Parts: sequence; C-alpha cells; structure tokens
Amino acid sequence: MKTVVITGSARGFGLCQAKKFKELGCNVVLSDVNEENLLRAAKELESIGPAETKVIHTVCDVTDCAALEALWDLAKNTFGTVDIWINNAGVNSPDKPAYELTEKEINFLLDIDLKGTIYGSKVAFTGMKEQGFGQIYNVEGYGSNDAMMTGLTLYGTAKRAVTYFTLSLAKESKELTDGKICVCRLTPGIMITDFIKTANGGATKIELPEKTKKVYNILGDYPETIVEYCVPRMLANTKNNARIMWLTNRRAFGRFLTAGFKKRDFFS
Repeated sequence: MKTVVITGSARGFGLCQAKKFKELGCNVVLSDVNEENLLRAAKELESIGPAETKVIHTVCDVTDCAALEALWDLAKNTFGTVDIWINNAGVNSPDKPAYELTEKEINFLLDIDLKGTIYGSKVAFTGMKEQGFGQIYNVEGYGSNDAMMTGLTLYGTAKRAVTYFTLSLAKESKELTDGKICVCRLTPGIMITDFIKTANGGATKIELPEKTKKVYNILGDYPETIVEYCVPRMLANTKNNARIMWLTNRRAFGRFLTAGFKKRDFFS
C-alpha cells in the first residue's frame, strides 16, 4: 500500500487528488495552512477507499523548511515510507501588471509557489534518498511553457522556474541515484476552482475578463475530471523525469475545433 503526501490539500486540486489516491488504495497525508479546512477534508476522506487505508493530516506552511521536515517525519513515522510526495500548494497572482504589485504580494507568491516547491522537493529528496526510492511531483501552471499574459507575469515567472527546477532536479536524480527517485512534472492545465478567481491566498477577489472566461470555458475542466486521468498514471509511473499532462496540444486543438457546437459555461 503506497503512502502519498500532498501539500496544499485541504481543498481544490490537492483535495481532489487526495480523494482519488485514497479511492485507489493509498494512505494519504493531508497538509495545509488552514486547520479548519484540513479537518473538513480529513473527514471527507475517511469514508473513501478500502477500509484498511488511512488518512492523517497536519498544518504545514510550505515556506517553512522545518515544517516540511516535520511533515515528512509524520508521514514516515506513521506509515514507514513515503512513496509519492506532491508539491501542490500554490497561490494565484493579483490580476494587475507586474509593476503594480507590492513587495508583499511579490514575496508572498514567490515564497509559496517557487520556494515552497523547492523546499518541499529538498525535504522529500533527502528522505527518499535515505529510504532508496520515491516519486516527487511538482505542479506546472501558466507560464511553464513560456506563455505570457498581462496580470500573470509573476505567476508565470514562478511556474517557469518550477519547470526548470524540476527538470534539473530530475537530472541530478539520474546522476546521484540512478533515477531511483523519480522527479516528475504534473501538468493539469486550466482548472475551474476558486483559485482562478482569487489571489493572495484567497484574500483578493479577481474579476475575470470575458475574453478569459471564453478561453477557460473551452479549455478548462473541473479538478475531479483531471484527477481521473492523472492520478492512476502517477501511481503507475516508474520513470524519472516523467510528465503527467492532462491538457495536451491534441486535446486543446480538439476543444477549439468543437467549441462552436459543444457549449460549456463554468461562469453562469
């Protein structure tokens, strides 16, 4: 039975992943900065999956390396090993040009989206090197493929850096562990959650332009749909430097081709 640790898993994409992993027979370790949401999420997971699977949870701030080390220790001490570690925690950028962002907003996003992923990978890699195996998944996002848009410059910068970091860490794993630690990318595409409508960790509301809504209606999906595809493939993967990708170019092209007669509206 595999053990999966997911940061930022009290709601949204992280919680949907946790539910699917538990349904497929994994022990799950939930973590988030919001204890109330964590308790609610853990309760939701209790009745999911085989009876022998377990779920535990702990408050964890991914900007604090010591907190991530405590998360690893909790998972390892409870279940013996950590098979999959997913650096999922992230926040959106306020919808405004980069030059208008405050120092606080810049630090907040980079500390969570970029440094949190680096810290989490560092902690997981250290533990997995000691146990001799494991998989690390870092979540890509807008900007990972060099896409650019006013209002998403900082978020895209962080995600492009996450992609570079993950590719380079996978190269290090190949050289240092012969690929026994699989460092991989998870590419969910456009997810329809509260994430796209808020920034600064939910403190700031974003009013999406109609043009953006149109694109999201064509290319977006609920996280429940995405995990049905991604999670089984993450469990089956044995390769270092793998990329589990939902919104492929082929799928996106098909969506645009059929957009005229397959109407989708996530914003009514």
